Amino acid sequence: MPARSIYLSVVIPVYNEAESLDILYKKLTGVLSSSILEYEILFIDDGSTDNSFSILSDIHGSDNKVRVIKFRKNFGKAAAYSCGFNLSKGEIIVTMDGDLQDAPEDILVLLEKIKEGYDLVSGWKHQGKSGFLRSFTSKVFNGLVRFSSKVSLRDINCPLKAYRREALKEINFYGDLYRFIPLLMLDKGFKIAEVKVSNHPRVYGRSKYGPTRFLYGFLDLLTALFITRYSKRPLHLFGSFGIVLFFSGFLLDSFFTIRGLIVGHIGHSAMLLFGALLMILGVQLIGIGLVVEFMLMLKREDNSACIEKVLSK
Repeated sequence: MPARSIYLSVVIPVYNEAESLDILYKKLTGVLSSSILEYEILFIDDGSTDNSFSILSDIHGSDNKVRVIKFRKNFGKAAAYSCGFNLSKGEIIVTMDGDLQDAPEDILVLLEKIKEGYDLVSGWKHQGKSGFLRSFTSKVFNGLVRFSSKVSLRDINCPLKAYRREALKEINFYGDLYRFIPLLMLDKGFKIAEVKVSNHPRVYGRSKYGPTRFLYGFLDLLTALFITRYSKRPLHLFGSFGIVLFFSGFLLDSFFTIRGLIVGHIGHSAMLLFGALLMILGVQLIGIGLVVEFMLMLKREDNSACIEKVLSK
C-alpha cells in the first residue's frame, strides 16, 4: 500500500528552548490541524543541554505527526536545516525557530503566496521588537545584501520561510550559508517572494547570537557572492584585482623613474619597491585566476539541473 503523501513539513531547530516547546507545539498544531490535511513537524534538537529532548519525546509519544531528531552536540543551524530537509517528506517545507518569536499563523500566509508559483517565500519582520543596536545592524546588513546582490528581500535573516522541495534539492549550503538560500536559489533561476509576518518578543531563554553575528554574516555574504557570481568565472574576480594592483604598481614605478631621469637621480627606493610589490601581487592574482579557470575547464559540467522545461515531439 503506497504511503500517504504529505503536503507540509515544518522543520524547527531547537537549542535549549525547553520552556517554549509545549506552547509552540499547541499553537502550531492548532493552526495546522484546522487548515492542512496532511502535515508533519520535525523538531531538530541541536545538542540541547536542558530538558528540551525530554519534552520533545513526550510530545512525540502523544502525536504521530511529530518527529524528533537529536544531535550528539551543538552542530549549528545549517546542520539542523540540512538534516530536516533530508528527512522531511512534505511537498512544501517551512522553517521556523522554536523560541515563539515566529507566529504559526503566518505559515498559512506563506503557503498562500507559494501557491502563486514561487519556489521560496520568505517572511519579513517589518515590526522590529529588538533593541536599537540589533535593529540597526539588521537594517545595515539587509541593505548590504540588497546592494551587493540581486536579492530584493528586506529581511533575509528571517527564519520563517517556505520552500518547494524540488527547488531545495538543487541547493547545496554549508556553514552559516542557510541565511543566503534565497541568493543561492535566485542564482539557479528559481522564483522568490517576501510577505509580512509577525515578530513577537522573546519570552523565555536568551538569544543564541552574540555581537559577532554581523561579522560572520558579512563573511558568509562574501562566500555566497563568490559562489553565485564567480564560481564559474574566477578569473573575473582574481583578474580584476590583479590588473588593478599591477597597473597601480606600474604607474607608481613609472612616475618615480621618469621623475628621477629628469632631476638626475631616482631616489625614493621604498616607493619603487612598493610599486614592484604591487606588480608582483597583481601577476600572482591573475595567475591564480588562470589556474582555477583551467581546473574548471577540466571538470565536466552537467547542465541538466538548469533545465526547467523541454518541449519536443
